[in-house]
Amino acid sequence: MFIEGMEYSRSKDIHDVFGGQRQGGISTPKDSPYVFIFTGKSGEQHGYEDGWQDEGVFLYTGEGQKGDMQFKAGNAHIRDHDLNGRELLLFEALGKSRPVRFIGRFACQSWDTFRGPDTEGTERECIRFHLVRLTADASTSQDEPDEVAEERPIEDLRKAAREAAKPKQSVNWREARVAYRKRSAAVRDYVLVRADGKCELTGKPAPFLTPAGRPYLEVHHTRRLSDDGPDDPRYVAAICPTVHREIHFGAHGEELNQRLIEKLAEIEPY
Repeated sequence: MFIEGMEYSRSKDIHDVFGGQRQGGISTPKDSPYVFIFTGKSGEQHGYEDGWQDEGVFLYTGEGQKGDMQFKAGNAHIRDHDLNGRELLLFEALGKSRPVRFIGRFACQSWDTFRGPDTEGTERECIRFHLVRLTADASTSQDEPDEVAEERPIEDLRKAAREAAKPKQSVNWREARVAYRKRSAAVRDYVLVRADGKCELTGKPAPFLTPAGRPYLEVHHTRRLSDDGPDDPRYVAAICPTVHREIHFGAHGEELNQRLIEKLAEIEPY
Protein backbone atom coordinates (compact mmCIF):
# COMPACT_ATOMS: atom_id res chain seq x y z
CA MET A 1 0.00 0.00 0.00
CA PHE A 2 2.68 2.50 1.05
CA ILE A 3 6.24 2.10 -0.23
CA GLU A 4 9.16 2.87 2.08
CA GLY A 5 10.97 6.03 1.07
CA MET A 6 8.13 7.31 -1.13
CA GLU A 7 6.42 10.64 -0.48
CA TYR A 8 2.66 11.00 -0.06
CA SER A 9 0.08 13.69 0.50
CA ARG A 10 -1.08 13.39 4.09
CA SER A 11 -4.45 14.83 3.12
CA LYS A 12 -5.20 12.99 -0.15
CA ASP A 13 -3.34 9.69 0.28
CA ILE A 14 -3.99 9.09 3.97
CA HIS A 15 -6.93 11.02 5.42
CA ASP A 16 -9.12 11.14 2.31
CA VAL A 17 -8.74 7.36 2.07
CA PHE A 18 -8.73 6.23 5.71
CA GLY A 19 -10.04 9.20 7.67
CA GLY A 20 -8.53 10.06 11.02
CA GLN A 21 -7.28 13.26 12.61
CA ARG A 22 -5.70 15.57 10.04
CA GLN A 23 -3.59 17.47 12.57
CA GLY A 24 -1.10 16.33 15.16
CA GLY A 25 1.41 13.52 15.30
CA ILE A 26 -0.94 10.56 15.86
CA SER A 27 -3.95 9.76 13.67
CA THR A 28 -6.34 6.94 14.60
CA PRO A 29 -8.97 6.45 11.88
CA LYS A 30 -12.11 4.72 13.12
CA ASP A 31 -12.57 1.12 11.93
CA SER A 32 -9.11 1.11 10.34
CA PRO A 33 -6.41 -1.54 10.84
CA TYR A 34 -3.80 1.22 11.08
CA VAL A 35 -2.49 3.87 13.44
CA PHE A 36 -0.69 6.60 11.50
CA ILE A 37 2.12 8.35 13.32
CA PHE A 38 4.10 11.34 12.07
CA THR A 39 7.53 12.53 13.15
CA GLY A 40 9.37 15.71 12.27
CA LYS A 41 11.18 18.79 13.45
CA SER A 42 7.98 20.43 14.71
CA GLY A 43 8.15 18.32 17.86
CA GLU A 44 11.17 20.24 19.08
CA GLN A 45 9.03 23.28 19.86
CA HIS A 46 6.99 21.12 22.23
CA GLY A 47 10.02 19.90 24.15
CA TYR A 48 10.96 16.61 22.47
CA GLU A 49 12.88 15.11 19.58
CA ASP A 50 12.28 11.74 17.89
CA GLY A 51 14.85 9.66 16.06
CA TRP A 52 16.74 6.45 15.28
CA GLN A 53 19.06 4.90 17.82
CA ASP A 54 22.13 2.73 17.20
CA GLU A 55 20.31 -0.53 17.89
CA GLY A 56 17.79 0.08 15.09
CA VAL A 57 15.09 1.34 17.46
CA PHE A 58 13.08 4.47 16.70
CA LEU A 59 12.24 6.53 19.79
CA TYR A 60 8.91 8.30 19.36
CA THR A 61 7.58 10.81 21.87
CA GLY A 62 3.87 10.71 22.63
CA GLU A 63 1.35 13.50 22.18
CA GLY A 64 0.37 16.23 24.61
CA GLN A 65 1.69 19.78 24.46
CA LYS A 66 0.94 20.92 28.01
CA GLY A 67 1.14 19.11 31.34
CA ASP A 68 2.08 15.49 31.90
CA MET A 69 1.53 13.14 28.96
CA GLN A 70 -1.05 10.45 29.68
CA PHE A 71 -2.03 7.12 28.16
CA LYS A 72 -5.19 8.30 26.46
CA ALA A 73 -6.23 9.05 22.87
CA GLY A 74 -3.27 8.58 20.49
CA ASN A 75 -0.80 7.51 23.18
CA ALA A 76 -3.08 4.66 24.23
CA HIS A 77 -3.54 3.65 20.58
CA ILE A 78 0.22 3.31 20.08
CA ARG A 79 0.75 1.32 23.27
CA ASP A 80 -2.21 -0.99 22.64
CA HIS A 81 -1.98 -1.35 18.86
CA ASP A 82 -1.20 -5.08 19.00
CA LEU A 83 -4.02 -5.73 21.47
CA ASN A 84 -6.35 -3.85 19.11
CA GLY A 85 -5.06 -5.58 15.97
CA ARG A 86 -3.75 -2.40 14.37
CA GLU A 87 -0.42 -1.73 12.69
CA LEU A 88 1.73 1.34 13.20
CA LEU A 89 2.67 3.20 10.03
CA LEU A 90 5.39 5.81 10.56
CA PHE A 91 5.80 8.85 8.31
CA GLU A 92 8.26 11.73 8.35
CA ALA A 93 6.71 15.18 7.96
CA LEU A 94 8.89 17.15 5.53
CA GLY A 95 7.52 20.58 6.39
CA LYS A 96 4.41 22.71 6.27
CA SER A 97 2.36 22.17 3.08
CA ARG A 98 4.87 19.51 1.96
CA PRO A 99 4.39 15.74 1.55
CA VAL A 100 5.16 13.12 4.17
CA ARG A 101 7.69 10.35 3.56
CA PHE A 102 6.80 6.77 4.53
CA ILE A 103 9.44 5.33 6.86
CA GLY A 104 7.84 1.91 7.37
CA ARG A 105 5.75 -0.43 9.47
CA PHE A 106 6.62 -0.54 13.16
CA ALA A 107 5.61 -2.15 16.41
CA CYS A 108 5.67 -0.73 19.91
CA GLN A 109 7.85 -3.03 21.96
CA SER A 110 8.12 -0.97 25.13
CA TRP A 111 7.99 2.55 26.53
CA ASP A 112 9.49 4.73 29.20
CA THR A 113 9.04 8.21 30.63
CA PHE A 114 11.36 11.18 30.99
CA ARG A 115 11.23 14.71 32.32
CA GLY A 116 11.03 17.43 29.70
CA PRO A 117 9.54 20.88 29.08
CA ASP A 118 6.10 21.47 27.59
CA THR A 119 5.27 24.27 25.16
CA GLU A 120 5.29 26.78 28.01
CA GLY A 121 8.65 25.61 29.31
CA THR A 122 7.16 23.89 32.36
CA GLU A 123 8.82 20.60 33.25
CA ARG A 124 6.50 17.64 32.91
CA GLU A 125 6.42 13.84 32.49
CA CYS A 126 6.80 12.73 28.85
CA ILE A 127 6.08 9.32 27.31
CA ARG A 128 8.60 7.84 24.88
CA PHE A 129 7.78 4.75 22.80
CA HIS A 130 10.41 2.25 21.68
CA LEU A 131 9.43 1.31 18.12
CA VAL A 132 10.86 -1.66 16.24
CA ARG A 133 10.69 -1.82 12.44
CA LEU A 134 8.86 -4.92 11.24
CA THR A 135 11.32 -7.01 9.27
CA ALA A 136 11.84 -10.70 8.62
CA ASP A 137 14.06 -11.10 11.70
CA ALA A 138 11.36 -9.66 13.97
CA SER A 139 8.51 -11.80 12.73
CA THR A 140 6.77 -15.11 13.23
CA SER A 141 8.01 -16.29 9.83
CA GLN A 142 9.89 -19.23 11.39
CA ASP A 143 6.92 -21.54 11.44
CA GLU A 144 8.31 -24.15 13.81
CA PRO A 145 7.96 -24.04 17.57
CA ASP A 146 11.11 -23.90 19.66
CA GLU A 147 12.19 -27.34 20.87
CA VAL A 148 12.10 -26.19 24.49
CA ALA A 149 8.61 -24.75 23.98
CA GLU A 150 7.28 -28.12 22.88
CA GLU A 151 8.20 -29.55 26.26
CA ARG A 152 6.44 -26.86 28.28
CA PRO A 153 2.84 -27.25 29.53
CA ILE A 154 0.48 -25.70 27.01
CA GLU A 155 -1.09 -23.49 29.68
CA ASP A 156 2.34 -21.91 30.28
CA LEU A 157 2.67 -21.28 26.56
CA ARG A 158 -0.83 -19.84 26.45
CA LYS A 159 -0.10 -17.43 29.31
CA ALA A 160 3.11 -16.28 27.62
CA ALA A 161 1.27 -15.72 24.32
CA ARG A 162 -1.42 -13.62 26.00
CA GLU A 163 1.22 -11.48 27.67
CA ALA A 164 3.10 -11.06 24.40
CA ALA A 165 0.62 -8.53 23.02
CA LYS A 166 1.22 -6.12 25.91
CA PRO A 167 4.15 -3.67 25.62
CA LYS A 168 5.92 -3.18 28.93
CA GLN A 169 7.49 -0.16 30.55
CA SER A 170 11.27 -0.41 30.26
CA VAL A 171 14.09 2.05 30.72
CA ASN A 172 16.31 0.06 28.36
CA TRP A 173 15.30 0.68 24.76
CA ARG A 174 18.52 -1.02 23.63
CA GLU A 175 16.92 -4.42 24.23
CA ALA A 176 13.76 -3.63 22.27
CA ARG A 177 14.60 -5.60 19.11
CA VAL A 178 15.61 -8.75 20.98
CA ALA A 179 12.63 -8.49 23.32
CA TYR A 180 10.28 -8.04 20.36
CA ARG A 181 11.53 -11.23 18.72
CA LYS A 182 10.91 -13.07 21.97
CA ARG A 183 7.34 -11.73 22.14
CA SER A 184 6.72 -12.84 18.55
CA ALA A 185 8.16 -16.27 19.25
CA ALA A 186 5.89 -16.69 22.29
CA VAL A 187 2.81 -16.30 20.09
CA ARG A 188 4.20 -18.55 17.36
CA ASP A 189 5.19 -21.31 19.78
CA TYR A 190 1.83 -21.44 21.52
CA VAL A 191 -0.28 -21.37 18.35
CA LEU A 192 1.74 -24.12 16.65
CA VAL A 193 1.66 -26.35 19.74
CA ARG A 194 -2.07 -25.64 20.14
CA ALA A 195 -2.75 -26.77 16.56
CA ASP A 196 -1.18 -30.18 17.31
CA GLY A 197 -0.22 -30.76 13.69
CA LYS A 198 -3.63 -29.95 12.18
CA CYS A 199 -4.83 -26.94 10.21
CA GLU A 200 -7.00 -24.89 12.56
CA LEU A 201 -9.39 -24.01 9.73
CA THR A 202 -9.87 -27.33 7.91
CA GLY A 203 -8.91 -29.75 10.69
CA LYS A 204 -6.75 -31.68 8.22
CA PRO A 205 -3.23 -32.86 9.09
CA ALA A 206 -0.31 -30.69 8.00
CA PRO A 207 0.63 -31.47 4.37
CA PHE A 208 4.22 -32.51 5.14
CA LEU A 209 6.90 -32.73 7.81
CA THR A 210 9.83 -30.39 8.22
CA PRO A 211 13.43 -31.71 8.20
CA ALA A 212 13.15 -31.76 12.00
CA GLY A 213 10.16 -34.11 11.70
CA ARG A 214 7.51 -31.57 12.77
CA PRO A 215 4.19 -31.02 10.96
CA TYR A 216 4.48 -27.92 8.76
CA LEU A 217 1.84 -25.25 9.35
CA GLU A 218 2.00 -21.47 8.90
CA VAL A 219 1.08 -18.75 11.35
CA HIS A 220 -1.71 -16.40 10.20
CA HIS A 221 -2.97 -13.21 11.88
CA THR A 222 -6.66 -12.86 11.11
CA ARG A 223 -6.91 -9.14 11.99
CA ARG A 224 -3.94 -7.83 10.05
CA LEU A 225 -2.67 -7.77 6.48
CA SER A 226 0.74 -8.98 7.65
CA ASP A 227 1.64 -12.13 9.56
CA ASP A 228 4.49 -10.91 11.71
CA GLY A 229 4.77 -9.82 15.30
CA PRO A 230 2.84 -10.63 18.47
CA ASP A 231 -0.94 -10.53 18.65
CA ASP A 232 -3.76 -11.78 20.83
CA PRO A 233 -3.83 -15.61 20.43
CA ARG A 234 -7.59 -15.41 19.86
CA TYR A 235 -6.77 -13.93 16.45
CA VAL A 236 -3.76 -16.00 15.40
CA ALA A 237 -4.02 -19.44 13.85
CA ALA A 238 -1.79 -22.20 12.52
CA ILE A 239 -3.04 -23.23 9.08
CA CYS A 240 -1.86 -25.23 6.09
CA PRO A 241 0.18 -23.25 3.52
CA THR A 242 -2.37 -23.68 0.73
CA VAL A 243 -5.20 -22.26 2.84
CA HIS A 244 -2.87 -19.51 3.99
CA ARG A 245 -2.14 -18.42 0.41
CA GLU A 246 -5.82 -18.58 -0.50
CA ILE A 247 -6.75 -16.30 2.40
CA HIS A 248 -4.20 -13.72 1.26
CA PHE A 249 -4.58 -14.02 -2.50
CA GLY A 250 -7.71 -16.02 -3.32
CA ALA A 251 -11.09 -14.78 -4.54
CA HIS A 252 -12.75 -16.07 -1.35
CA GLY A 253 -9.97 -15.01 1.02
CA GLU A 254 -12.12 -12.72 3.14
CA GLU A 255 -14.76 -15.40 3.58
CA LEU A 256 -12.14 -17.96 4.65
CA ASN A 257 -10.59 -15.48 7.06
CA GLN A 258 -13.99 -14.84 8.67
CA ARG A 259 -14.59 -18.58 9.03
CA LEU A 260 -11.20 -18.86 10.71
CA ILE A 261 -12.09 -16.05 13.15
CA GLU A 262 -15.26 -17.96 14.07
CA LYS A 263 -13.27 -21.18 14.54
CA LEU A 264 -10.77 -19.41 16.77
CA ALA A 265 -13.60 -18.14 18.96
CA GLU A 266 -14.32 -21.79 19.74
CA ILE A 267 -10.68 -22.85 20.03
CA GLU A 268 -9.53 -19.91 22.16
CA PRO A 269 -12.40 -18.73 24.41
CA TYR A 270 -11.61 -16.18 27.09
